[in-house]
Amino acid sequence: MPTDQNPDFFVRHAALLDQAVECAADRTYWTPYPETPSTSVYGPEASRLGEAAFQGLLGRPFRIEGHPSTGTVPATEVSPYGFPLGISYPYLPPEVAVATAKSAASAWRAASPDTRAGVAAEILARLNEAAFEIAYAVQHTTGQPFTMAFQAGGPHAQDRGLEAVAHAWNEQTRHPVAARWSKPQRKGGPLVMDKTFTTVGRGVAVLIACNTFPTWNGYPGLFASLVTGNPVVVKPHRRAVLPLAITVRIAREVLAEAGFDPDVVLLAAAKPDERTAPALATHPDVRIVDYTGSSEFGDWLETNARQAAVHTEKSGLNTVVVDSTDDYAGLLRNLAFSLSLYSGQMCTTPQNILVPRNGFPTDQGRRTADEFAADLGAALHRLLGDPARAAATLGAIVNDGVLKRVAEAAELDRVAHPSRQITHPDFPDAAVRSPLLVRLEAETDEETYTSEWFGPVSFVIGIDSTAHGLRLLHDTVRRHGALTASVYATDEGVLEAARATALEAGVNLSENLTGAVFANQSAAFSDFHGTAANPAANAALTDPAFVTGRFSVVQSRRHAPTEEHADA
Repeated sequence: MPTDQNPDFFVRHAALLDQAVECAADRTYWTPYPETPSTSVYGPEASRLGEAAFQGLLGRPFRIEGHPSTGTVPATEVSPYGFPLGISYPYLPPEVAVATAKSAASAWRAASPDTRAGVAAEILARLNEAAFEIAYAVQHTTGQPFTMAFQAGGPHAQDRGLEAVAHAWNEQTRHPVAARWSKPQRKGGPLVMDKTFTTVGRGVAVLIACNTFPTWNGYPGLFASLVTGNPVVVKPHRRAVLPLAITVRIAREVLAEAGFDPDVVLLAAAKPDERTAPALATHPDVRIVDYTGSSEFGDWLETNARQAAVHTEKSGLNTVVVDSTDDYAGLLRNLAFSLSLYSGQMCTTPQNILVPRNGFPTDQGRRTADEFAADLGAALHRLLGDPARAAATLGAIVNDGVLKRVAEAAELDRVAHPSRQITHPDFPDAAVRSPLLVRLEAETDEETYTSEWFGPVSFVIGIDSTAHGLRLLHDTVRRHGALTASVYATDEGVLEAARATALEAGVNLSENLTGAVFANQSAAFSDFHGTAANPAANAALTDPAFVTGRFSVVQSRRHAPTEEHADA
């Protein structure tokens, strides 16, 4: 029975959960978490208090009440904006983390889907209350510009978490918890059975998070596993521990208030130069793995973590096919922003832009591939010419690997628009780079454009025709994967052909984006992120398949009491 000390979070959030299920089915716009970091929305003191909370975490051990530990993880995080965070974390070796999570699971597994969904909704509500603290944590572990860090690291991540909660709750409550089965017989009374149906989580889940979007990519798996009755071990990237440490702290507080063992959620930060993800993922008691990161390790997980249901989001070759446009200026603006947002350090940023080398029609006259590359470079210069505006769009380069990739791309032949170093007005030590464009040819440069160049590197690739471009789109996506594809065309027949190509390749398609919607953005409750239909991901955020493999339905049955016995 809920009390002041053990509140009924499901009752508190039942209307929200109902609406989330409805909107996940309708695929229309909806969010309960405002995305604007405005004082009119979050209050006049929210930003200041959030920044103060973040600053108060720097240079000291991160405290999580009651969290088990066998030692300390020394500070591993350095802000891409130029200063060390100096935060240490509790340490749990993989075998201890898994054993501790397993021992905490029984009461959580036995709770009803309603109870678990209510607890998850309360965790999300409190994460939203901490949105500014999390935003500064995301900014200074990923390099995202602040507004993006607030939105993608906070409300948009919470949207994705709630979307997973909605699907997990809905799928578990699809069947009744009990039923009476009555089968008529030719002679005598019917056969009557009483049956129960109980959802049971698979077991310990491990979340292996990425450096660039620790919460946005991490929350779907975290909340899908929790609501389906599984304890979760959160293994953050060593350069982006803090956003998920705050998340774990809040989740544990809510679990304890609800009367559950807080060890249902654990932080498993790794020590410097220690690789714990393989040991966690392949532990025999780990039954669920969620992963975002490189294809190399994602493929390894899919092959080796055979005891677990493995959900991966990896890398791919996001591709744009240009056939024609009646808004050339809008096309250039849209693509320039897509390439620039967070310095192209998004798994959805376009890399390969396929353009007929001899030209395509626009409302400003015909443009060849060379002219298009020059025009796109000019659009990038207009967008990023002011250093303050550039910094607010680009953010900072997340790690040295990206800088090395940009330098390598700059050595390629036919650089159409060079990357330039920009001084951040607030963080002069930040590494800020504008996008680099290279002009390639489909036939001769395949080795270059069929590798992923994560970061501010894109290619304008000359093709023979639109049909050639669609074949190239299909073939590269089928072989190498992609999370996004785009097409620009004024002819409905070309758009139909592009849709057919995207369906066959298994990639989500955007058509003629010239306004304030961009290929590298997706909205929870409406857009699916990934398709599980090409090598870039084996799961989609979020569809029913993302949650149903995390639990089983186990039944019991018995003969129903006869009326004689029932009367007695």
